[in-house]
Amino acid sequence: MSIPVRDVGTGAHNQIAHAAEFLRRSPDRRKVFLAICRGKKKFRTASEISKQINMPEIRVLQEALKLANEDIIKKDRIKGTGLVYQKYPFYCQHRDQIIRLALNKKALEQFPTSYKPSSKGEVAVRLKLSIPTAKTTQLTVDDIDSFSKVRKIKQSDVERNTPLSERWVKDGFKGILGEEWKFQDWGGEKNDFFSTRLKLNGKRVNVAFALKGKGTPEPLVPKKMGKHGDQIQRLLGSPADAFFVQFWGRIDESIVEELNAYATAKSWAQRRTIYYGIIDGKDTRRIIAAYKKYFPKTEGKEL
Repeated sequence: MSIPVRDVGTGAHNQIAHAAEFLRRSPDRRKVFLAICRGKKKFRTASEISKQINMPEIRVLQEALKLANEDIIKKDRIKGTGLVYQKYPFYCQHRDQIIRLALNKKALEQFPTSYKPSSKGEVAVRLKLSIPTAKTTQLTVDDIDSFSKVRKIKQSDVERNTPLSERWVKDGFKGILGEEWKFQDWGGEKNDFFSTRLKLNGKRVNVAFALKGKGTPEPLVPKKMGKHGDQIQRLLGSPADAFFVQFWGRIDESIVEELNAYATAKSWAQRRTIYYGIIDGKDTRRIIAAYKKYFPKTEGKEL
C-alpha cells in the first residue's frame, strides 16, 4: 500500500482540493470519511462504521474501498479482526475545510493549487490564510431567549421520552414564537417550520426547524432524515441564521456532526455566523412543561 507524502504549501492545497473533489461526488462517501475521522479510535471495521452512521455495510465497504484507493484513508487487515480502516492525520486535521469545499463547488473551483494558482500570483498558502474562517455556534434550548422559561425546568422534572406528534409540537413552537400562519407540508420543502421571530442574544433572527415525529423510531440518525437522508442538507439551504433538529427521543451524535459540517460550509460560503443545535426528547418536554398553554391536552395522551 502506498503512503501519501504530506507536503506543505501548494502541495497541501493540492491534496485538500483532491480530497474535496472526490468527496463532492457522494454524500455516502462523505459520511464514511467523517465516521473514520471521528474520535480517537485508531481502527474501525466496516461493521462498526455501518452501525455508527446507520448505513448498509455493503455501502460502507464500497465507499471505504474508493477512499482507500485514493489514499484518503488507509485499509489494512488485522489478525482476528479482519479488514479495518484507519484515518490519515493530514486529511482528518483538514476535515472541516475539505467538507466545506466539497459542499461548495464554486469555492472549490476558486481554491488555489499548484496547477490552479491565484490570478494575483500570490503563493497558495498566503491566500489560504487570507480566507475568512467559518463562524458557527452550537446552541441548546437554554441559550435561546424565546425559550427562556425553559431554564427553570430541570431534566429530572420531566417524564421519560414517548412519541409525540410532529404537528402538535410544531403548533406549540409556532405559539411560543407568535406565528399565526399555516405551513402546508409538501415533499420538497427545505424545512418543517420557518420563522423570523426567534429571539437570540436580544435580537430577532431567522430560524428553520426540522421536526421528526412519532413515526420515526429512536435514535434519530442521518439516514432517518428524509427519504434520501438529505434533510439536514436541505434544512441548511433555508434563508435562516439558526437551524434546529427536534425529535421526541434520543438524537445520535452523528446528527450534530452533520449539522456542524453543513453549518460550517454555509458560514464559510456566506461569511457570517451560523447557529445550529438539537432539541431532543428531554428538552422538548422541558419546553412543553415551561409553555403548557401552547400545548393543548388533546395530545396529552402522548406525553
